[in-house]
Amino acid sequence: MAFPEDVLTKDEHVVSHLHPHWKALIRPVAVLVLAIAAVVVGLVLLPSTGAGTIGGWVIAAVALVLVVVFSVWPYLVWRTTHYLFTNERVLLQHGVFSRDRRDIPLGRINDHSMNQRFLERLLGCGTLTIESAGERGQSVLADIPDVEKVQTTLYELVDANHDKHSLGDGEMRELLADMSEGKPLREEQPKK
Repeated sequence: MAFPEDVLTKDEHVVSHLHPHWKALIRPVAVLVLAIAAVVVGLVLLPSTGAGTIGGWVIAAVALVLVVVFSVWPYLVWRTTHYLFTNERVLLQHGVFSRDRRDIPLGRINDHSMNQRFLERLLGCGTLTIESAGERGQSVLADIPDVEKVQTTLYELVDANHDKHSLGDGEMRELLADMSEGKPLREEQPKK
C-alpha cells in the first residue's frame, strides 16, 4: 500500500509523503478493543452449554461485523490515503478497491491556507486547503499531520517552482535591451 514511485517523472522527487493524522485511527482502535472485551465478557459470563453457547456465537459474530465495518475498513481507508508533495506537483490519492488521484501542478496553485481547531492544535494536525487554477478549484486535505510545517513546505515548493519557470530581473533587463536593439529573441535565455 506504499505509494508507487513509478508515477513520478524522471526529474521529480518526493519532498513529503503523508497519510492522514493518526487521530483518524482512534475510533477504529476503540471499536476493536470494545469488541474484544465484549467477546471475552460473553465467554466468561455466559454458561458454556445450550443458550450460553449460542449467545457467545452471536456476540462473536456481531463483534466481528463491527470490527470489519468500524475498524478494518477505516484502517484501510487511512492506509490508502496519500498526500504526496514533490518538487513539481501535489498528488492526492485515495481508494481501497478503486483509486482516485488528483495531481495539482505547483504552477497552478494560487493559494493555500490551513485551519486548526483547538483539539487539532493539541494533537498537531489540521486542515490544509489548496486553491488551484482550473475547473476543480479547491482541494481540502483533512487531518494533515504537522499542518503548519506542511503549509510552509508547500509555500517553499510553489516559490521555488515559480523561480524555476520565470525570468529574473537581470534576464528580463537583458531581454528588453536585446528587443530595443532589434535583436531577434532567442529560444532559451541562458541561466545566470
